[in-house]
Amino acid sequence: MSRGPAVAVVLVLVLLAWAGMWWGWRGRTRRQQGLAAPQVLPAALADRAAAEGIEATYVSTTAARDWLDRITVHGLGVRSEARVLATDDGVAVLRVGAPDLLVPAADLRDVRRESVRAGKAVTGQGLLVWDWDLGDALVSTAVAPRYDADRDALQARIQALIEHDSPFHEQQEAK
Repeated sequence: MSRGPAVAVVLVLVLLAWAGMWWGWRGRTRRQQGLAAPQVLPAALADRAAAEGIEATYVSTTAARDWLDRITVHGLGVRSEARVLATDDGVAVLRVGAPDLLVPAADLRDVRRESVRAGKAVTGQGLLVWDWDLGDALVSTAVAPRYDADRDALQARIQALIEHDSPFHEQQEAK
């Protein structure tokens, strides 16, 4: 086969692959339309996250029990640069080129480190992942903080929010 037809075949295969990915993404988004939308990040908290939040890459939000089942609806499937800030209100994620989100402190369930999530694999335990309630669904959001010290501090702050809002903590405060 000469060079011209070979290039044409490769180009057609690449275009078919892109079309298949686009079709799959659209189908996944259509199937997930029943998922609740995350809370909108209030302007005051967005300003605070821009000033005080840590630099990170928002990797993805997935179904909590399946690290490959990416949530694509409401812009949650879009990987982006972000600023992440954990406050008493919850976890604010200010994203570049994608919708911002607020994970209320009361919806947080768990926080941990992982090395792989849909959209990213890193050496060691470089991803910070938190589980949270999105309406009736339990989902996991992963970010890759730029600096290790930021990852440690953010993980500790989210863990403190989880412990503060847990039923056990509320029972202890009532005594």
